[in-house]
Amino acid sequence: MGLWDIDKVAYAGRSADVREGLAFRYYDKDRVVAGKPMKDWLRFAVAWWHTFNQGLVDPFGDPTAQRPYYQYADPMDQALAKVDYAFEFFQKLGVDFFCFHDRDIAPEGDTLRETNANLDRVVNKIENHMKSTGIKLLWNTSSLFTNARFEAGAGTSPFADIYAYSGAQLKHSLEIGKQLGAENYVFWGGREGYENLWNTQMKREQDHVAELFHMCVDYAHEIGMNAQFLIEPKPKEPTLHQYDYDAATTINFLRTYDLQDDFKLNLEGNHANLAMHTYQHEIRLAREAGFLGSLDANQGDKLVGWDMDEFPSDLYETTAVMWEVLAAGGIGPHGGLNFDAKPRRSSFTCEDLFRSHIVGMDSFAAGLLVAEKMHEDKYIEDLQAQRYASFDSGIGKSVEEGTASLAALEEYAIDKPQSELLAACKSDHLESVKATINNYMIEALSQA
Repeated sequence: MGLWDIDKVAYAGRSADVREGLAFRYYDKDRVVAGKPMKDWLRFAVAWWHTFNQGLVDPFGDPTAQRPYYQYADPMDQALAKVDYAFEFFQKLGVDFFCFHDRDIAPEGDTLRETNANLDRVVNKIENHMKSTGIKLLWNTSSLFTNARFEAGAGTSPFADIYAYSGAQLKHSLEIGKQLGAENYVFWGGREGYENLWNTQMKREQDHVAELFHMCVDYAHEIGMNAQFLIEPKPKEPTLHQYDYDAATTINFLRTYDLQDDFKLNLEGNHANLAMHTYQHEIRLAREAGFLGSLDANQGDKLVGWDMDEFPSDLYETTAVMWEVLAAGGIGPHGGLNFDAKPRRSSFTCEDLFRSHIVGMDSFAAGLLVAEKMHEDKYIEDLQAQRYASFDSGIGKSVEEGTASLAALEEYAIDKPQSELLAACKSDHLESVKATINNYMIEALSQA
């Protein structure tokens, strides 16, 4: 069976036992959906940090995870061994992509020079596995939040030495992205925010981090790195307030600092919840603004107000996400679905690691099938067209064409009686809409 005592995960379809097992029920990677294979719509990626590094700790308990590479006590030996386990995991799961932070894959040394040397050893081994398997790097990123030196941020740190170190770390991380052919490069500002406004110069901090982004763009051009740059919004946790709060805040930041041509967004479901949005809201906003880049696939517990990083299983949410993706024609030009998720602490076996990914992959595949049927029928498109039909002619059309004026609106509306205005309002039939979406889910999956 190889390094993992698990067989390669196969597609079993509806013949599979209704009780979830080690097989896919909906994810049939070569099935053509809306004109292209399912795998090309979803582009699943495994997150190195959660899948291979997360020991399943919580603030109140020690790690519970059982992993075969824990037999290697030396950190560097374990890091190198994880590469072999990781690529066999990708192949057995049948995913084409993976993602990592630089500090996920190799231990730090006392100096950045020593750390880079450790990192290069592991990266070279990863590169060899990529060449032999064809598995690709969806994106890499730099961990500028874990080490104690980043207690007050990296690009927004008030300490120039830390800022300089952060830029040096990013430089080598970008070089690694080029070496491995990363399709994207992600910036997650884990501590780019503030704890207390009284001691914070907010604009100065944002000026500093924007300048760091410009340096990264310049260096990527210098070395010929063609990856799409992405920023991943998150509102809070670990800081009280993070500057990349949500999609709207981040897009405004990019436009303010003239970065809009070089960056798109990597969006995550659990982060959307923390910002008091739905995942669909964040994707819709980014899609319509032209900033949809890539997606992290996870969910949070609505009863818990912190970043749970559960594997996605909510079919209503995956349907909403995939409806937006189909409307966009894909997840950005280079994006995918990265499982930034971990099993629950009580799901500690190696088998659970496979099962959790299967649940996530099947949930998004099911959502894709439902969204495809809704798009085929143009249910949502027709619903929206009917709601805004009054803007297709008359006074509404003049508004959309930019030929209206306040005087024209006054002339149109000034003598209309209240009864006529009330008659212009139409019921949204929201409960019926929700019921219809439920019906689509039931019908599409019953025929899958």
